[in-house]
Amino acid sequence: MSSEVPSLRLAEAGDASAIAAIYAPAVLERATSFEFVPPTSEEMARRVAAVAPSFPWLVAERSGGVIGYAYGSRHKERDAYAWSVDVSAYVRADCHRQGIGRGLYTALFALLALQGYRRAWAGVTLPNPGSVGLHESMGFRHLGTYEAVGWKFGRWHDVAWFGRALGSLDPEPAPPLPTSEARALPAWNQALQWSSP
Repeated sequence: MSSEVPSLRLAEAGDASAIAAIYAPAVLERATSFEFVPPTSEEMARRVAAVAPSFPWLVAERSGGVIGYAYGSRHKERDAYAWSVDVSAYVRADCHRQGIGRGLYTALFALLALQGYRRAWAGVTLPNPGSVGLHESMGFRHLGTYEAVGWKFGRWHDVAWFGRALGSLDPEPAPPLPTSEARALPAWNQALQWSSP
């Protein structure tokens, strides 16, 4: 385990290969992802670009290499869901249990709150005690479980859903800020500073 403190930044197109490599085992080896075919680097670059205007996509780096990533995405398409965000985090296999996911989530939630998002939601394929533990340690509470909602690797899988607050429930909330506008806020760079788990 390295003692070097990771750094955090917004993902760039050049990170797509590393992100795709981190994600691939979740597709090929586990039911963590419900995809059957790992996305290519080009597809991952497209996904990062599609999310970037509205939500941060963060990478954690150490020794010049990407060791994990986390991002927000739209929860649902209807207008009234605009203040809700789905979140995900993935960490390179050799960097598990080093606080990388926690550090990524800490920064991601701070940035999403700055933008004006109010609630974060996360789905976890069961069983996955590591991911459940991470989400509960980050303030999520279990809301319910979709039973046998996905079929992969020859069996049906449940998905537990978790939620947590990002900000207060204002009676008249302003629309969330686009990422480009939120990046100009004084607190944005501070939120990207690594916070030790």
